[in-house]
Order: sequence, then C-alpha cells, then structure tokens
Amino acid sequence: MDVKGARRREVLVGVVSASLLAPVGAQARQVTTRRFDFTARPREGFTPVAADRLYDAALGYGFEPGEGRSFSVAAPEGDWRVTLEVEGGADLTVKAESRRLMAEQIRTKAKERREVTFVVNVRDASLPPPPKNAPGGTGVILNPREKGTPNWDDRLTVEFCGPAPKVARMTVEPASVPRVFLLGDSTVTDQPFEPAAGWGQMLPRFFAPTVSVASHAESGETMKSFLMEHRLDKVLSQTRAGDFALIQFGHNDQKENWPQTYVAADSTYRDYLRAYVGEFRRRKATPVLVTSMHRRRFDGEGRIINTHGDYPAAVRAVGAELGVPVIDLAAMSRAFYEALGPAQSPKAFADGGKDITHHDNYGAYELARCIVEGIRAGVPELARHLSADAGAFDPAKPTPPDSFVMAPSAARSNAALRGN
Repeated sequence: MDVKGARRREVLVGVVSASLLAPVGAQARQVTTRRFDFTARPREGFTPVAADRLYDAALGYGFEPGEGRSFSVAAPEGDWRVTLEVEGGADLTVKAESRRLMAEQIRTKAKERREVTFVVNVRDASLPPPPKNAPGGTGVILNPREKGTPNWDDRLTVEFCGPAPKVARMTVEPASVPRVFLLGDSTVTDQPFEPAAGWGQMLPRFFAPTVSVASHAESGETMKSFLMEHRLDKVLSQTRAGDFALIQFGHNDQKENWPQTYVAADSTYRDYLRAYVGEFRRRKATPVLVTSMHRRRFDGEGRIINTHGDYPAAVRAVGAELGVPVIDLAAMSRAFYEALGPAQSPKAFADGGKDITHHDNYGAYELARCIVEGIRAGVPELARHLSADAGAFDPAKPTPPDSFVMAPSAARSNAALRGN
C-alpha cells in the first residue's frame, strides 16, 4: 500500500483494520480465512481493495473515511493470525486495535518482499448472561472514553505507520494460541491516543506469533472496580488452561479519597490479590503479580521517592506466600528513572513530562522491556514464547531517550488521562 499524489499527507501513517465475521442482514458470514490485496494487480484468491473503497456494511469491509485511512471488516471476538506481505522499499511499523505495537521498523530493500506475522486478540463487551435468578451481568461496564474505541468494537484493526508503510497484501485467519491477559490501570492500558502509552500496548511486539496479548487494563481501575465493572468476569469467561495473567494494580487502590475502591495494603489489598490468583489457578492458568512502577518523584539527591507506601511490599509478600511469580516493576522502574535522572526522565512521561505517572511511547516501551526481563527470569513457560529479537535489557542502562524512534499513530489527543 503506497500512498502518492493527493494522498501524500497520509504517507506517514496509514491505518488498516480487518475482521472476519461480517453481519449481512440477519445472517453472519462463516468465519474463514480472509485475504485482501491493496495493489493495482490483485493476486488470484485475494479480495481486491481499491483505495477509494469505503466501508460498506453489506460487503463487510472497506476503508473508513477520515484521517489515517482505516480499512475495516466486521469481526467476532477471538484470536486472529495476521500475515502481511511487505513490499520493497518499505519502512513500516505495525500496530493493532488501540495502538498495540506488533512489529517495528520493518525495512525492506527495493526489490525485497517480506512476510510479517503476528496474533491479535479481538473482544467485545458482552458476557454470557447468568442463569435465571443468579447474580452477575451481561457485559462490561465501559467508561465513556472506551466506547467506540478499536479495543471494544467488532473489528480487528491493524495500523500501518512509518515513513514508507508499503503493504501489498494482508491475510487474516483464526488462531488458537495461549493468551496473556493483562489486568491493571492506566499505566498498563492501551492508551488510544498519541502521545500517551501504557507498557501493555508495547508488550505484543516482544512475543512470537505463538501467543496473543489480551489487554483488559483500563485507566482509573482498581482491584475492586475491575471486579465491580465485570472486567474480571470478562477475562475469566475467556480464560483457558495454559493461559497467563499479568496483574498490576496499586496506583489507584491506595487512594483513601476514593472510598468505594480503596483497599488497605496490609489487609484488603492482599485479600484481593489472593482472590485474583485463586480465580486463575482454578482455571489452570498461570497468574503473575506485578508491582506498580514508581511515580517520577525525586529527592534532593536524585533518588526516587516511594509514593506507593507498602503496596509493592504487599505484592511481594502475597507472591511469596502463594508461590506466585512476581515481576518487581517497582524496583526496575526505580533503576530506569534514576539512570535517566531528574533532567532526562521527563522524556519518558506523558504531557511533555508534566505528568509524573503516565508514560509516552519511550517510557512505555522501556517498561515493557522490564516486563520481558521479569518474564524471562521468573516465568519460563511464558518466556518460551518471547520473540527471537526480544533482546536483553538492563533498566539501569536504558536506551537514551533522544535516540528512541517510534512511528506515531494517527489518533492524537491532549485530553488529561484518567487516574494519577
């Protein structure tokens, strides 16, 4: 897909979204492999897609109007293996759904062709209704900012970014792979708009197409609210034996001024951690506890101040008590921030560094690398699924922020983020 002429302004960022199940009237097409061709000479067996083909509900696919150019095809929730045929002369970064990083800086020579494959998890907000007279809900209670975003719609969205996002063809097919569920708050979530980012949306890039990353984290969430809004119900309804769950809460749980969701580090917070662990173990999935990364607050000697009190220690204690792997992101983020120091560390944070809690692409990417190190050290069953180029990382020796490059997404907003 090469954008020229009148569409030159779209060269930097092009978006394609694809799905496999398209309602046509009252009927739904059978789930099957779908193949799309964006070139002038479509290959046999592929559906040709002209640059001006707008989305048509009857067809179930087409480009969406507006900035970013998105290609949509209705899809059911599930895991989908996406294979891209990248043309020669490309410089491509691929994201999915709400800016989940799938592949970065795919560069091809002039006459080179290359395939890129990854697995994307698609979901909707529905839940199987509880039996008659049984408690429960029929769907996740979404907050206003979530409604209509790619993470909760009926489509698989794949975004092509970079200086030369040349994609000739795309194949989408059902995948049956273990899932890595992410449960957490704004520091983990798929932030829908540039320039903010959570470490969870960077994590898929570091896995081979043998697992899917299903991020259910959301801004402002606590262990209590995640349960009350049926988010935990949604995750558990999809959890299977052999899956994994990375659980990071604490930023909002510690807020005594949020009385409906506050939990104390020495009692109720630990009880909720135990309950979450028990739910996943009951389903023969592997829970992994993650301590919250620090906020960017330094003392006079350039050392990070702990603003989380006893919450990180509570996570470590519950992990030791129950024999659950713990990824100590608090310790690794301290090393990361202190390595950058008070002068450079704002470059890892949202809102041009004015935000001391949420991260930008650089900060989220480096924290995801910390998570990868934690997986490699403590979760060998999951470490086997890391990509061959995941690389080693020392948080005390991070990538210099001024040398970090991440092709931006089309979606951008300066709105304040939920949570702090």
